[in-house]
Amino acid sequence: MEYLFDTANLDEIQKYQAIFPFTGVTTNPTILKQEGKVDFFDHFRKIRALIGDQRSLHIQIVSETAAGIVAEAHALLEKIDSQVFIKIPVHEAGLAAMQILKKEGVGITATAIYTEVQALTAVAAGADYLAVYFNRMDAINIDPCAVIANTALAIRQTGSNAKILGASFKNIGQVNRAFAAGAAAVTIQPDLLHHALQMPSITQAVADFKADWQSLYGDRTIADL
Repeated sequence: MEYLFDTANLDEIQKYQAIFPFTGVTTNPTILKQEGKVDFFDHFRKIRALIGDQRSLHIQIVSETAAGIVAEAHALLEKIDSQVFIKIPVHEAGLAAMQILKKEGVGITATAIYTEVQALTAVAAGADYLAVYFNRMDAINIDPCAVIANTALAIRQTGSNAKILGASFKNIGQVNRAFAAGAAAVTIQPDLLHHALQMPSITQAVADFKADWQSLYGDRTIADL
């Protein structure tokens, strides 16, 4: 089970990496737009410096041809580092580029997945992660859990090492459903995790424990005893 941060905000990554057990950072042009017109390569080098080389960094290309995708991937690997996972939408040009890059040993995150045929062809093309757009699928009446479950079955049957990466979430319930359906990882906005742990029942339970402790030992902590 992996949690990846779906953000390009340096302050957010720095704040929440001390709290949540995350395994990487994913971004796309829409996420990056929220940061304004940053120095592209420098910004991602800063993200890498924050998260270290033991966590994965996933960056999306924007070209729409196989040759362009490959060229952009090479630029990312050269100007950031060789461990970057290249996020590539699953369409015909994307699948062609994935196969070229996998022969070079490049890490691939197949993205913009809405259907089983996209997921399964990405597996066949050698993708390492499969970013399934959970909420967007729900919104257009495609069952994301069925797509995840059937893809997970195919991965097991073929012995593939691909990991289903649930993406595009609006609430924690969707995240939990993705894991239950067979996702090995999710990419999620850190703020969504933060708010999920702020529910009144949790806050009240902590307050009750503190009150009961103080009724016995006052303001002393366990370390003070």
